[in-house]
Amino acid sequence: MTTISDFQDRLLSLGLARVSEAAALASAKLVGRGDEKAADQAAVDAMRTQLNMLDIKGRVVIGEGERDEAPMLYIGEEVGTGTGPEVDIALDPLEGTTLTAKDFPNALTVIAMAPRGSMLHAPDVYMDKLAIGPGFAPDTVTMDMSPSERVRALAKAKGCDASDITVCVLERPRHEDMIADIRSTGAAIRLIMDGDVAGVIHCAEAQLTGIDMYMGSGGAPEGVLAASALKCMGGQIYGKLLFRNNDEISRARRAGIEDLDKVYTRDEMVTGDVIFAATGVTDGSIVQGIRTEPGWVTTETLLMRSKTGSLRRMTYRSPL
Repeated sequence: MTTISDFQDRLLSLGLARVSEAAALASAKLVGRGDEKAADQAAVDAMRTQLNMLDIKGRVVIGEGERDEAPMLYIGEEVGTGTGPEVDIALDPLEGTTLTAKDFPNALTVIAMAPRGSMLHAPDVYMDKLAIGPGFAPDTVTMDMSPSERVRALAKAKGCDASDITVCVLERPRHEDMIADIRSTGAAIRLIMDGDVAGVIHCAEAQLTGIDMYMGSGGAPEGVLAASALKCMGGQIYGKLLFRNNDEISRARRAGIEDLDKVYTRDEMVTGDVIFAATGVTDGSIVQGIRTEPGWVTTETLLMRSKTGSLRRMTYRSPL
């Protein structure tokens, strides 16, 4: 098994950026076309092709479903040339398929890589998530607090009024009570249609994005991807798996989850060093979307390494 010292994150990081870029370029051709499945498939195909060029023994631990749902990049799929370090890969070839189909902001291609065995094998179920940016004491906010208590606790830690806090929330009927409780404090809410990895990342750069906290339920795989980003950028995230039926509980058991009520911290979701790349498909507050001009196409990618805390914003321009 690859140890942290064997994990060639510096050498692999540029290759990971190429993987993310390729998926973004492929899906960008379907922006605004109204076909979510086609956009997702284009991203999957491009991402798989690029991953298989990397000198890694890669295994997808966070993907797009079980093996019988192929040709998606499924959980357990082996990728890479088969030489090089053994790594775990978490990916969302197109985070925001609806955003892409409707040409709405913040559609991204997202991928993270870490030494084998260092990522939580989160089943494809819901996860209740809570995230804040860097610079705060552990447990400044907790899952045991109500939404309004979290807002007031973060405001106290920041030395501001609750009305100065902005919370990012997925716009879903299941969040109506939570939204009402947050608003009872006077806090603002940034509602997003889709893309909660981007929603969590916003917390890490609150001064740029204006978002202080993320809360609400969304996909558990996206929780691990968000934890990978915060491992690089700083910040805290807590996640608790949510189960709607016995089938989802069985899925968790098959993934090796024993404590169904456990609240996972960032460093429990991603225990080792990690590299993370995200490329914009449509314009957003994290990265710009694909730009097309006569003869050229341009992408912007956020590339990060947890080992060094480095963050690069990379522009790639290619002839059409």
